[in-house]
Amino acid sequence: MATMKSVKTGAQGKIEVVEVERPVPGPKDVLMRIRACGICGTDTFFVHIGGSPFGPDGSMVSIPLGHEPAGEVVEVGAEVEGLKAGDRVVVNPQGVSSGIIGCGGAHGAMSEYLLLDDCEVGKTVTVFPDTVLFDIASLNEPMAVARHCVNRSEATPDDTVVVFGAGPIGLGATIWLKLRGVKHVVVADVLPERLETALAVGADGVINSKTENVTERLTELHGQATNALGQPRPGTDIYIDAAGAPAVFQTVVDNAKWKAKLVMVAVQKKGSDIDLGGMLRSELTLIASQGYPTEIFEVTPEIVEHHGRFAKLISHRIPFNEVDTAFTLALTPGAAEKVVVTFDE
Repeated sequence: MATMKSVKTGAQGKIEVVEVERPVPGPKDVLMRIRACGICGTDTFFVHIGGSPFGPDGSMVSIPLGHEPAGEVVEVGAEVEGLKAGDRVVVNPQGVSSGIIGCGGAHGAMSEYLLLDDCEVGKTVTVFPDTVLFDIASLNEPMAVARHCVNRSEATPDDTVVVFGAGPIGLGATIWLKLRGVKHVVVADVLPERLETALAVGADGVINSKTENVTERLTELHGQATNALGQPRPGTDIYIDAAGAPAVFQTVVDNAKWKAKLVMVAVQKKGSDIDLGGMLRSELTLIASQGYPTEIFEVTPEIVEHHGRFAKLISHRIPFNEVDTAFTLALTPGAAEKVVVTFDE
């Protein structure tokens, strides 16, 4: 029996590297060898709480981790069309029948191999060229999340935008906004090194919201406008919350001009009281953005074309034999921007 190493949740705050049977693909399945897999905030959430709270009876259960893989096809079922051994692929974690990969499904991508059951090109996987490194290709899934957020914003070249949170999703949104031709994009965060990365990927300006007055800086960068009552407000058209901090929502309400939009893409870590009166005074539109209904493989060609820019999002590349270190970094606030686990040749 062939085996492989796989990562699953352990005790609270811990992972376990286990030896499991290597999957054998059926006629409709594909087996891929993982070459890189990113660590997401969802992974760290499951590790922090010690598993998934969605067991059959509502109990906590250990789950295999990882849903941001890139790798190469090693075995193709007889009924699968459009794929061959050696193809380099990225994956739609929601495109298999056995449950969401790495998020409670039967399989996790933080493993040496991954079974893609009922595999279909364009639904489960898409192929990318060898001009792009596997670690950059593994950004495909989070960049689809960021792209959906930008699509939901309906930003135009004439808009001015501020992105709160310079993590991978916020920085990805910044890249997509600039590739969309948006004339001025500002990124706000509390970590100077993340703001440096924001400038490196194309932001037109940055705000350290810990040390700077956000209202004054936005007015300086985007001019002055008013809310529905004629009260002065920065001229920012679109606010994107990629931080998930309660303070961000109130900051937006306090600064929103008449008919501004707020796109919420971050998972809200703690609920906040909503200032409905403040929203009314600006006729602020709140738009929620969840996942990637259509974007998962729409982003792939552009990541290929602009891979050098997307590469700047990766702060740490950690080999799989040091996966404990990788998760420690990802679990430590402010220690890393984007951690990608790489697998040996």
